[in-house]
Amino acid sequence: MKRLLPLSFLALLTACGTPQEQCIARNTRDLRTVEQLIAETQGNLQRGYALEKRVERYRAFEPCLLPSPPDANGNPQPPRRATCPDVRERTYTVPKTIDLQLESRKLAQLQDKRLELQRSAQQVVQQCKAQYPE
Repeated sequence: MKRLLPLSFLALLTACGTPQEQCIARNTRDLRTVEQLIAETQGNLQRGYALEKRVERYRAFEPCLLPSPPDANGNPQPPRRATCPDVRERTYTVPKTIDLQLESRKLAQLQDKRLELQRSAQQVVQQCKAQYPE
């Protein structure tokens, strides 16, 4: 969760950025995704297990007001208090076993992909700077 907060903040900033910043952000999205996956994979290897998020839906009952039928003369009545069902969600994290050798290979592949994306990102950044000078 702590890792996602800076990324969501970055996404919010890029939505409001200059055309040059928007161009760079749009064209380096894959690089940011790979860097996020690398951080996650490194964390899995350090811990020795992965963390999996699960969402549990459950029913809760909340106080609410329901309309009352009109009285015998047809006059509206104040709403009556009741308990109404509501569906809620709870997100929690559980440990998940991983194959450490497979995770190490995945990390190496992601790091290779990051190098490739960094090279292409340099060209894209230069193009964005040329297209949208500040």
